[in-house]
Amino acid sequence: MNIIEVNHLKKYYGKHRGVEDVDFRIKEGEIFGFIGPNGAGKSTTIRCALSLIFPTEGNIRIFGLDSVKDKVEIARHVGYLPSEVAYYERMKVKDLLEYSMSFYGETSPRRLKYLTDRTDLDINRRIEDLSLGNKKKVGIVQGLLHKPELIILDEPTSGLDPLMQQRFFELIEEENKRGATVLFSSHILSEVKRLSHRIAIIKDGRIEDMDQIAALQKNHYKNVLLSADPALLDVFEKSAMIEVRQRFTDQLHFRYRGEINLLLKALAQFDIHNLSMEDPTLEELFMDYYGGSRNAGA
Repeated sequence: MNIIEVNHLKKYYGKHRGVEDVDFRIKEGEIFGFIGPNGAGKSTTIRCALSLIFPTEGNIRIFGLDSVKDKVEIARHVGYLPSEVAYYERMKVKDLLEYSMSFYGETSPRRLKYLTDRTDLDINRRIEDLSLGNKKKVGIVQGLLHKPELIILDEPTSGLDPLMQQRFFELIEEENKRGATVLFSSHILSEVKRLSHRIAIIKDGRIEDMDQIAALQKNHYKNVLLSADPALLDVFEKSAMIEVRQRFTDQLHFRYRGEINLLLKALAQFDIHNLSMEDPTLEELFMDYYGGSRNAGA
């Protein structure tokens, strides 16, 4: 079952592009990572899904319901953590969270205590007295109070110290094991790699690629290190089929996109000393999409 269906979503702010023909599905029980730099369209997509803004074209369905027409019913089952939280500064944390609980009849004080203990949040302080990180903790607790079926997180770890980031990851993994589906956006690749079952890479408002991380790494290109006589490497490094990364006297480090058998056939004419191939890291994939190297050597 698809929990989220984004169908050819377009959003323009006047003449300025937000997103352009974004289309993807998120399955029940999945942790789906949405990665890209600032301005790529991650937050725009999320805000459209939550009906905080409305699509220019296309539509989004959540739990099979229309995200605009059925937004009130959808909101009952969604927990949302925005990239930046803003609350009434004079309000106490306890009062704010109890007010949030009043919207969800099934939420218990025990759940509140559990989450505030896990996040080490002092609920007797006023919002205005909290640091940025502690305000983010309030947002985390508020978003998870009602045991939502769908958790949507927009740059969730900004403002959190490393210890709290670790606890946050553990909380999200626990919620996922409970059955919650998770959509989260980030430009921090380590957290995407840790949490995600699948990822979508967005650039300039369009989905560039989408799959499991391992599949993206396997199918994208290979990092190859070739050891051979220098004279032979002089010839091979001029080949149009490779992207040279580094050249040493008797070693050539390059990227190869294409059928492995074709590469091996081309290398068969050389007296090779050593050959190794590796899939790219997620960081290398990210830079390949955003650093402009995809056409290098073409």
